[in-house]
Amino acid sequence: MKVDGRPYRTIWLNADGWGVDIIDQRWLPHEFRIVTLRSVGEAATAIRDMWVRGAPLIGATAAYGLALAMREDPSDAALVAARDKLAATRPTAINLRWALDAVRKRLAPLAPHARAAVACAEAKRIADEDVEINRAIGRNGLKLLRRLAESKKPGEPINILTHCNAGWLATVDYGTATAPIYLAMEDGLSVHVYVDETRPRNQGASLTAWELTHHGAPHTLIVDNAGGHLMQHGLIDMVIVGSDRTTANGDVCNKIGTYLKALAARDNAVPFYVALPSPTIDWTVRDGVKEIPIEERDADEVNFVQGRGDDGAITRVRIAPEGGRAANPAFDVTPARLVTGLITERGVAEASPQGLKTLFPERV
Repeated sequence: MKVDGRPYRTIWLNADGWGVDIIDQRWLPHEFRIVTLRSVGEAATAIRDMWVRGAPLIGATAAYGLALAMREDPSDAALVAARDKLAATRPTAINLRWALDAVRKRLAPLAPHARAAVACAEAKRIADEDVEINRAIGRNGLKLLRRLAESKKPGEPINILTHCNAGWLATVDYGTATAPIYLAMEDGLSVHVYVDETRPRNQGASLTAWELTHHGAPHTLIVDNAGGHLMQHGLIDMVIVGSDRTTANGDVCNKIGTYLKALAARDNAVPFYVALPSPTIDWTVRDGVKEIPIEERDADEVNFVQGRGDDGAITRVRIAPEGGRAANPAFDVTPARLVTGLITERGVAEASPQGLKTLFPERV
């Protein structure tokens, strides 16, 4: 996708061949910064402290992190240590473990001197594959949007509600929930996106709104609690969200607040779709509520907000009183019964074991 007319991915190999460049998302939407990661420790910090975020991008960053580790020390012990270090950064998003296991499996049989180059090639393959998967998700989601467009008056936009950032900033490119939107615009469909601000960290306000602005996508930023009201008044045609982990049963773990949007959608007969790449599916888990570990992040993300002041400086401001307690679960689980369909690179599936088996017969 483009920033000020120039195409970017969210992660790429540095021109010197020895570092990995990322868009440092902590400073968006106010400053566009690119930083270079040169060690496995820096890659782990980037994932843990959310310089990068979003399940697919976390996986790609972890893969490149292993490549950086192999350049420092390609021994068996270093491979295991690097894998464990990166795996511990974020416990919920399944792509992290998937990417690490894929690279480690590829490297384990190799002689140490061959590992660095192969690890780099494997990380690039994972990143390139993510782009193709997301574009395929976009094509499958576009079919749904075309059907919705047929029910609208000529020129009337399709109104889509999103939650958090499942855009290209959460992936290597295109995004998951936003891929159908971007392809719909290419197809000439009229779309309008309602963007949840998504507390805490405000990824909707700071990231989704930013990328939609740069892409020229019509959108309106709303507070998190406005979604149900808009659905009650017939202003939302479809909800599309992403997923950090989807179970073999069709339960969806995503940014905190997703479950409430699904409940409001069900109560107002609004289709609720989840756009997800297949590496986000955890085939070992069937009950998302009971089995998926929910990351509890620092309370400061609730107590403080970051923004740009009147003087132009980016600053952090406390919004809660001193001395109180704050809880910060990062994700919640939406049961499969509330999901209209799962938009994957292979097609749209019912959120059920049977639905997933139809698209992935080799896995279920």
